[in-house]
Amino acid sequence: MNCLPIVGRELRVAARKRSTFWLRVAAAVTGLLLGSGCLALSSAQGTSTAQMGSVLFYVLTWTCLVASLSAGLFFTSDSLSEEKREGTLGLLFLTELRGYDVALGKLLATSLRGFYALLAVLPIVAITQLMGGITGAQYWRSSLALVNALFFSLAAGMFISALSRDSQKALAGTLFVMLLLALGGPVADGIIAGVKKRGFLPVWSLSSPAYVFTAAGVWGRSPYWKAFALTQLLGWAMLALACGLVPHTWQERKGAGARTSRGWAYSWKYGGARRRQRLRRRLLERRPLAWLACRERWQSLGLWAVAILIAGGFVTGLLLRPHQGVWIFWNYVGGLFVLILYLWAASQACRFLVEARRSGLLELLLVAPVTEKEIVGGQWRALVRMFGLPVLLLLSAHVAAATLSQLSFQRIAAQTATVTTAAMTNQSGTISNQAYATSFTVSVGPGTNSARAGTNAAVARPGFRVASTAQQAGMAAAGAAAAGLSSGGNLLALGWFGMWMGLTSRSANLATLKTILFVQVIPWFVIAFGSTMVLGIVMARLFSGSTQPTMWFAWWPLLSGALGATAALAKDIGFIAWSRKKLLLSLREQAGRDLGHPRFAAPLPLPAPPPIPPVITVPN
Repeated sequence: MNCLPIVGRELRVAARKRSTFWLRVAAAVTGLLLGSGCLALSSAQGTSTAQMGSVLFYVLTWTCLVASLSAGLFFTSDSLSEEKREGTLGLLFLTELRGYDVALGKLLATSLRGFYALLAVLPIVAITQLMGGITGAQYWRSSLALVNALFFSLAAGMFISALSRDSQKALAGTLFVMLLLALGGPVADGIIAGVKKRGFLPVWSLSSPAYVFTAAGVWGRSPYWKAFALTQLLGWAMLALACGLVPHTWQERKGAGARTSRGWAYSWKYGGARRRQRLRRRLLERRPLAWLACRERWQSLGLWAVAILIAGGFVTGLLLRPHQGVWIFWNYVGGLFVLILYLWAASQACRFLVEARRSGLLELLLVAPVTEKEIVGGQWRALVRMFGLPVLLLLSAHVAAATLSQLSFQRIAAQTATVTTAAMTNQSGTISNQAYATSFTVSVGPGTNSARAGTNAAVARPGFRVASTAQQAGMAAAGAAAAGLSSGGNLLALGWFGMWMGLTSRSANLATLKTILFVQVIPWFVIAFGSTMVLGIVMARLFSGSTQPTMWFAWWPLLSGALGATAALAKDIGFIAWSRKKLLLSLREQAGRDLGHPRFAAPLPLPAPPPIPPVITVPN
């Protein structure tokens, strides 16, 4: 008897896929490009080989950690729920297969690509050990922590997929579980440490795969193995729950209780009778496609709740006037919410056309008196109607918080300059105005004595001086506005390109992954490393040596933000124009293409009948 037959079949199928090979090649090429960029930038700045190895190690491993934690979102969160929607999962249980056969088969089939991609990057990471700055124990513990994070993410996706039937809800549920388990523990321990006014003590953090990775690089003793064992236990527990739930959650329940819950679910998803009637009255006659695409209200309500929560927290912070370091932390939290918003926009933009093509609705629309422009424009108007105002509120709060964060960053840099100057003065006795002007040309803001204010009046390099608080505020506002403009352009590009990916992809999760990769991830790496290398080389030549250390703090955020925003806007305009043109010109052609799930298969021609043998007569 064949043991685990589904596992063997799925592994053979996954090994023969072209995506398994190309994803491994793409991961290795990405690792080589990241390493080359870090080495080029470090060489331009005159960094030692050991420091190069340390920086390159952390850049590569943190990138692999983010990719490993994201694997469950796109690979396993819709693996079982897709089979439920197509009605093929129940056919498997008509045989002698068990829940673990199906769950393990899906897990190994979807994890093979991610595991091969991680294995392709690890030899590149091992080069940093030869460069110095990284020990062999750190490398092996970090590699094991990355494999652990990949398994944890895939197991969480399988668990949510066993409970869900809708692809978008499965994606959102997996994202919530990963954020809760990966970040919830460290945040809880940090809050406890702040309230009790003591050092950070990992208790809840032991359940986080991200903490396992951070503990792998710690010198000396750390709770690495304890956290590794606990996360492994949680991962296997979620996988065991998925195996146990699959045989009992594949079918749709019918009955009185199910009808009652379906009524509540329908009202929550589409709103009450008055809301549905009002929406039909407004949109059905003028823009029927917009009405069809924006009927669901639960996503809009969820985004409104997040926007109000962020805006309320920002206003509360303004009223309480917290420490300047709080705004820097708030900026990073806002950046995390913006990334979640990118994922949300890509998923929603892909969803309508994927479902319309798979159900045959798109073909019915194309034979109706509806043009391609009306179909594309209707979906875009629906997206703007559902998410326009909450997205605008979120971006406004993010830009305002980024402005305060830049101001706090500049004040910390100014205080660093003041402390450094005082230390140099105490050591050498007196510093001449000329030497001080050569060393520090950044104003330290109000509150300094007249001697330092007079000293700051001397300028060593014209054009690279922040002389007043008003100029600092202007620089911070310009950098934050550039970041907000870039975020808005990214959302527009994700929406248009996501519609095209939804038309040309087999599943919603695959379309979402392609949209995030092509519009955001790959261009971000190119723009970030390109702008960092250019600015690093230019500023290293302008501010060579350690004579002007605070100039980097003052001008780096503004210049990098302006250069990155310009490149990002050019990229977004290109994606929007290309996607809109492809949608309008190729909508009818793509709607009729077979993407692997044909609903109407043409019958094969019948084989030709064999020739009739000749009749041989026997003579009398």
